[in-house]
Amino acid sequence: MNPLDILFSLSFVFLVMFLTYTTLIVVPFARRRRARGGDRREFEWHAFIPCRDEATVIAETLTRMRERFPDVHVWIIDDASTDGTGDIVSTVAAGDCFVHAVIRRLPDARTGKGAALNAAYAQLMHWRASRGEGGVEDDRTIVIVLDADGSLAPNALRQASGPTAFGSADVGAVQVAVRMSNRDDPAPLGGRGRLAQAWARYLVRMQDIEFRTTIAAMQVLRMRTVSVGLGGNGQFTRLSALRAASSAKGEPWGDALLEDYEVGLRIMLAGYRTVYAHDTWVSQEALPSARRLLTQRTRWCQGGLQCARYLPRIFSSRHFTNAGALEAAYFLAIPYIQLAGSVLWPSVAVAMLVSGALAPGGILSWVSSSTWILPLWVLTGILPFSLWPLVYVLREERHPLWRAAVWGLGYWLYMYQSYVCVIRAFGRMLTGRRGWTKTRRNAEAGRLLLAVES
Repeated sequence: MNPLDILFSLSFVFLVMFLTYTTLIVVPFARRRRARGGDRREFEWHAFIPCRDEATVIAETLTRMRERFPDVHVWIIDDASTDGTGDIVSTVAAGDCFVHAVIRRLPDARTGKGAALNAAYAQLMHWRASRGEGGVEDDRTIVIVLDADGSLAPNALRQASGPTAFGSADVGAVQVAVRMSNRDDPAPLGGRGRLAQAWARYLVRMQDIEFRTTIAAMQVLRMRTVSVGLGGNGQFTRLSALRAASSAKGEPWGDALLEDYEVGLRIMLAGYRTVYAHDTWVSQEALPSARRLLTQRTRWCQGGLQCARYLPRIFSSRHFTNAGALEAAYFLAIPYIQLAGSVLWPSVAVAMLVSGALAPGGILSWVSSSTWILPLWVLTGILPFSLWPLVYVLREERHPLWRAAVWGLGYWLYMYQSYVCVIRAFGRMLTGRRGWTKTRRNAEAGRLLLAVES
């Protein structure tokens, strides 16, 4: 085979893999059935909320949690904030026995979200030990992880208590669906101009479509392969599962930048199932800034690269099904496939143009005889992305069908950000940059968009 044949063969293999995976996730998602809820009173609930400079949102989040879920213990982790977050949390905790302040100080603080969650876990275990025999057993104690701006649906605890969730003794963790709270905000950027607001609305809507269709469909497939991944917002874990997943130092969460997916792997390797609950949700702010979005996704991508070290344990584990191991391997291989694709697809395009230019009759003759390429490109390159907005308007949010067509084109273009992020993630890995870069909240418009890397 000559180099051109190898190039086209590789592109064909990648294309078949992508189209097969798209089919595998869209069909189960379209056929998904609603899950029954359970009795939340059978469990004791604790919510961990890591905070680093979250003064703009944490008071509202605390108020909402205490009003909506008065029986949930809320553990706020102040990770050496400099904006008064710790003062807000300490004041509330002093007057409410269901609010607990976990205060971290430098140099031990700002070492990643996983470390912050481990600090809350250690304090929770100390608090439980102080109650002696009067406490609730580990199997009936549930730890929830929320973002500082996270808002749980009113039915979240009921769904998490259901027979397909913690009502089943072998379930160690539940991940709920994620929505964007500002998806209908006409001015996500505050006082900016009309063009900037239109761009921000586009980014926000694309993120809502992404989480409520593509990512949700991946999770529904994982329900069948028994390999559901956990996210950093709306993550529910059984305390006994966290104990089983803990390292030799007694810490459940690892140091990967994708600490949520990592702890899910640890829980599954410990013998528990993880499940996905699409019939309840947690809402969070979408990022209306391309710069902040790229920073966030680069961190996620790099975290996925770090989690690839678990692959040998996954394939040798008796707790992973064959399908689950293959699904996890494909997910962890996506950054490598995208990196190869960032070179492969432009190379294929250039090779085709060169072949056309060298063909008898020149480039125009080649174009006129190759009109089949355009519909093939639409069918295999655009349609697999543009179908998700159609699923969105039919299954998730009622909108006119013409919006699905417009959003379909926009979603296809939006997904190209993943190629930028994967290149940046590999660059950070190669240069030894593994720090945790936090994105600022939308309300912090007057401050730096990115927090200093830890």
